Amino acid sequence: MTPGETPSERAGRLSGRVAIVTGAARGIGRAIAGAYAEAGADVVLADRLVDAVAQAAGEISAAGGRAIACPTDVTSREAVDTLCRTALAIADRIDILVNNAALYDGLRAAPMETLTEAEWDEVLAVNVRGVWNVCRAVAPVMRRHGYGKIVNLASGTVLQGTPFMLHYVASKGAVVAMTRALARELGPDGIRVNALAPGLTDSGARKRWEVPEERRPVGSPASLPGGLVPADLVGTAIFLASADSDAMTGQVVAVNLGTSFVG
Repeated sequence: MTPGETPSERAGRLSGRVAIVTGAARGIGRAIAGAYAEAGADVVLADRLVDAVAQAAGEISAAGGRAIACPTDVTSREAVDTLCRTALAIADRIDILVNNAALYDGLRAAPMETLTEAEWDEVLAVNVRGVWNVCRAVAPVMRRHGYGKIVNLASGTVLQGTPFMLHYVASKGAVVAMTRALARELGPDGIRVNALAPGLTDSGARKRWEVPEERRPVGSPASLPGGLVPADLVGTAIFLASADSDAMTGQVVAVNLGTSFVG
């Protein structure tokens, strides 16, 4: 991928592949789903926002891509099993899974001792158990074909230790740990598992991470100018889903303008 790559230049890179993208109704998930369709994949968009995910799939189809909407709550095994059946109906295979569904929009920033059990449990249920649920359902299908790509969306917050969002940061830290463990467990079956860790991305979500003024860093920690938008992540997402990354597994790839480094 090169900066400014066009849909025609992406065409064919994922031809013949069936992909599931969770949290695909908007933001990062929507951008990845659209890019995968442009690259030739059949894409199943999963999200619990029923109307929004239907609209997203319709937009991709109208642009010439192959997309299906499947309303899905990733915390529900029954819903996830339905999602997999929907994908299998396309070509009896699932080649790519992007675990993007997560609670972020509107989370309350607060000192860790004031977080409630309900807040903690809800975030971990979606952001961690949801990832496991979908991997649990998809891995046997990939194993049957001896190949697959799983891309888990982590977060730059794990690399920075963002304060006052312990429930969210802990959930994304778990995603990194799960990625490495799954890479070991599924590698012998030809399944590659990697994590994409975006920096703060303007995805339209309501950002309510209000850190007290005296605790805010001075100046920008970024090495590159500008800000991230979902389109900045699709090149890496396509790379991790394509044959170009077949020699990679268990890795965390940070796309964050150089605010922190993986080492």
